[in-house]
Amino acid sequence: MPVPVAPVGDTPDRLSVERALRQAVADGLLGPDHPVAGFIDVQGVRESVDALHAAFTRVPDVLHTFAVKACSLVPVLRLLRETGMGCEVASPGELRLALDAGFAPGRIVLDAPAKTRAEIAEALARGVALNADNLDELDRIDALRPPGCASVLGLRVNPQVGGGTIGAMSTATRHSKFGVALGDPGVRERVVAAFARRPWLTRLHAHVGSQGCPLPLIAEGLAAAYRLAEEINERAGRRQVTSLDLGGGLPVNFADERTLPTYADYVAALDAAEPGLLAGRYRIVTEFGRSLLAKNGFVAALVEYVKDAGGRRVALTHAGAHIATRTVFMPEAWPLRASAYGPDGRAKRAPLLRQDVAGPCCFAGDVVAHARELPELAEGDLVVLHDTGAYYFSTHWAYNSLPRPAVYGCAESDGRVVFATVRRAQTLREISEESGLAHADALVEPPAGERPKHAVPKEQL
Repeated sequence: MPVPVAPVGDTPDRLSVERALRQAVADGLLGPDHPVAGFIDVQGVRESVDALHAAFTRVPDVLHTFAVKACSLVPVLRLLRETGMGCEVASPGELRLALDAGFAPGRIVLDAPAKTRAEIAEALARGVALNADNLDELDRIDALRPPGCASVLGLRVNPQVGGGTIGAMSTATRHSKFGVALGDPGVRERVVAAFARRPWLTRLHAHVGSQGCPLPLIAEGLAAAYRLAEEINERAGRRQVTSLDLGGGLPVNFADERTLPTYADYVAALDAAEPGLLAGRYRIVTEFGRSLLAKNGFVAALVEYVKDAGGRRVALTHAGAHIATRTVFMPEAWPLRASAYGPDGRAKRAPLLRQDVAGPCCFAGDVVAHARELPELAEGDLVVLHDTGAYYFSTHWAYNSLPRPAVYGCAESDGRVVFATVRRAQTLREISEESGLAHADALVEPPAGERPKHAVPKEQL
């Protein structure tokens, strides 16, 4: 059943986590038999999209796309489509998800850095917009582009303006794997020449990075792309570059409930760096992901056991590295707020105790919160990981063959919280099927003529 939502113009407060938890427990969505789940605030998503559109109101021609990698769940993508978003994809799987969610090909942008010829050909045949990642890829497009191709075609450039505080999230560094390195000797001239040879090449794309990248750095890189577009058009003697794809990258504040920076802050930073960027000379494309969904989702997990080790309490829960992968491996860069709730979903009021919140994965580093002061946790309690609506429960790591958790959309309706299934929990049978169940005997009794050259004799297996 679809989740009822308020009209787009309404702006109610963000859905209360406690109200949602209490109802989820009452409805049997959380508890001993369902020890972990993800939740998406449907109205919160709508409000985030509204804020994005509002920030760009004065831009005459803009297409906002959602980066599928941030939440690769078809019902969430369909909700975003209904709000007027387009879709940015970076793989054949993400393209399939976007199409299955109902996005028109002309509102999809393909940005994968290692596209095969088959992927390029499919995008061109469907009319999906495509940003080439390098100059060699332009040669492939030359060979594959069909007559009357409807795809908007661009080139990604790396303005090499430097990185933010998280190197892995910075894509405009000197040695970045993304785009054409614009500051390298002779490269700028090669880019201008590449456009001159290809009248169908009408878009420039740049993306400086995301979490950890300050707005002035992002704006500096995008201003460089604008200046390159002006140069290309001047050299061509015509308006060849007609659109600029600015990527995404608005950082998220994981420290508290506030949404900082805002999309209005982002637009102001672009205006300060280059007043002409959003003045209407170019169609603008954006590719935001994390900033649209992070604060509109949370993970809730059951506390299975508590123990003491070295004078500190450890709560063992069902949310660990298989869900919060980045947080577990880079806790300083990706800290998450954690809150304690009782078995009934009500916030715990017990005295604060310094304790670790650990996950179920079988390695020592599987801790999502270190030495965190929380109300003392006990078996059967619930721990909430906040701001996890992007990446966390939709980008699963299959360590220990732990199942993907169920994900639910939630919203207020007639004074109560209602839920809709976005993705049911993965079954153990499905885990086995993913792990080659259909070929269980392949290495024991290979078909005639297919025995590996150095196969281990059956009696030694």
